[in-house]
Amino acid sequence: MEELATEKEAEESHRQDSVSLLTFILLLTLTILTIWLFKHRRVRFLHETGLAMIYGLIVGVILRYGTPSTSGHDKPFSCSQEDRPFTTLLVNVSGKFFEYTLKGEISPGKIHNVEQNDMLRKVTFDPEVFFNILLPPIIFHAGYSLKKRHFFRNLGSILAYAFLGTAVSCFIIGNLMYGVVKLMKLVGQLSDKFYYTDCLLFGAIISATDPVTVLAIFNELHADVDLYALLFGESVLNDAVAIVLSSSIVAYQPTGENTHAFDAAAFFKSVGVFLGIFSGSFMMGAVTGVVTALVTKFTKLHCFPLLETALFFLMSWSTFLLAEACGFTGVVAVLFCGITQAHYTYNNLSVESRSRTKQLFEVLHFLAENFIFSYMGLALFTFQKHIFSPVFIIGAFIAIFLGRAAHIYPLSFLLNLGRRHKISWNFQHMMMFSGLRGAMAFALAIRDTATYSHQMMFSTTLLIVFFTVWIVGGGTTPMLSWLNIRVGVDPDQDPPPTNDSFQDGPDSERRNRTKQESAWLFRLWYSFDHNYLKPILTHSGPPLTTTLPSWCGLVARCLTSPQVYNNQEQLREEDSDFILNDGDLTVTYGDTTITANGSSGLHTATTSLDGKRTKSSSEEALEHDLGAADHEVTSRGTRLVFPLEDNA
Repeated sequence: MEELATEKEAEESHRQDSVSLLTFILLLTLTILTIWLFKHRRVRFLHETGLAMIYGLIVGVILRYGTPSTSGHDKPFSCSQEDRPFTTLLVNVSGKFFEYTLKGEISPGKIHNVEQNDMLRKVTFDPEVFFNILLPPIIFHAGYSLKKRHFFRNLGSILAYAFLGTAVSCFIIGNLMYGVVKLMKLVGQLSDKFYYTDCLLFGAIISATDPVTVLAIFNELHADVDLYALLFGESVLNDAVAIVLSSSIVAYQPTGENTHAFDAAAFFKSVGVFLGIFSGSFMMGAVTGVVTALVTKFTKLHCFPLLETALFFLMSWSTFLLAEACGFTGVVAVLFCGITQAHYTYNNLSVESRSRTKQLFEVLHFLAENFIFSYMGLALFTFQKHIFSPVFIIGAFIAIFLGRAAHIYPLSFLLNLGRRHKISWNFQHMMMFSGLRGAMAFALAIRDTATYSHQMMFSTTLLIVFFTVWIVGGGTTPMLSWLNIRVGVDPDQDPPPTNDSFQDGPDSERRNRTKQESAWLFRLWYSFDHNYLKPILTHSGPPLTTTLPSWCGLVARCLTSPQVYNNQEQLREEDSDFILNDGDLTVTYGDTTITANGSSGLHTATTSLDGKRTKSSSEEALEHDLGAADHEVTSRGTRLVFPLEDNA
């Protein structure tokens, strides 16, 4: 009879597992159908992620209040002789041993309120599921689909917002929340310990922005491309910085009796941990991408697109797990792996694999993101350890607003001192408004809910995500109209030059605005990448026999792809968004260059012995990749450069 009962319980558990997974699949299906209806009706006040959260809330209410309790066999036992909990516990019941695993700590006041509904337990996922299964495709897709054209043109500003801005936001929010915690203690609304390091951790978690709703509306309305690049670039790198920053704060361990007091040595150790984890994760992601590029280049995998796609997928996903296993951060590693794969490996893939990889990760990104937002709605009613404090919640909203303001406006002012194309006030206001919180903040908050402070942080984070996705995301279209931000803009069209945007110099020093607007950091490494890395890792770029010294001839011939010699023109990166401007239409006659915007200047070129004009190698290389879609027509000493339509 006991064996039959055990088999029946196992069958019932299997059925509940199937029902819980079916619930999420039906949620995603309903979300997809509603998205189609919204797109058909051109409804923009609510994004797909907001829909997923609403459906999750409805299902959570049904599961919480509409399903009966199905188990009541939990009984507390006292183990007063032990001073620490065990991860695995073996219990002897009438001579039979049963294994139990640790689920977490329960406060004494809730010892008799343990969840007795098996269905609610089934739909509550292990937080590691979010990190190891759902986050990798989301982060990889962000790097793999990165539009390099406007990203690199604003690279310096994006790095400043992502690194310096996130750190500023973290410390401002953390210090303000510490004041809120002190206030809660004075008014008697704090029932357990809440340290300064917990406040900083909350600042790091909530500084992870995810303006997925705003970016989707920007893409649909074709909003200004530079604003889109700034927001998208900041959000991509911001997630990576936030997760490393939170790991550094957790690693902050002062010496002495008070483990939560300020210690200079512990502080600098945390800074070292931040730099070490970020740089190590960056290198691991880049190296994995380089290895994948070499494998796809020097093998015949392109003859078998299915195997090629499978290898690409596994190498990309394993980057995340490898970084986590080595003590680094998988989010940073998989992000830069995606960027490296898009820059190098993509060029080596067959036509079928290029299409498959883009579509595969796009679908995985869509499903994973909507799954997380559906689970957010579900967790509001199924999570057992919610702690809602009105004072903490109101203080958190105020701190986030002030932290975002200190993040955007001062940095924009400093950046404008060195930018030719200024970040206008309406752009700054829109970036301030677009600081939504989403999947990354939720995943960081739910990863550790063992203590009182972390449970309060998780509940508050959940409400902040709800508010920003529904209210802020829904107000994006009216805000664009109110701030007079351009919409319906051709991605290849640049804003017209204004007096405060571009400074005119002497004609002899005036260059193509493509090179002027490209971030200086990008221009520094571009020549090395084009002349050496591209030929080594891909089938494109100049032959190494022309860029390496003559004594490296054997190595150059071994590493250079035969396709480079066979093709007169370099293979074009079809997925790349290169930096093109309104100066792309260029007429060159004699020593004068006239661009489409009417500017003219001396044409920096040399004259060969036979009288033909030749450009310097660095100029030719830069013009090739930044204007790879250009088509040249030469007639009677006049060169016309016509930009073709980009297919990306």
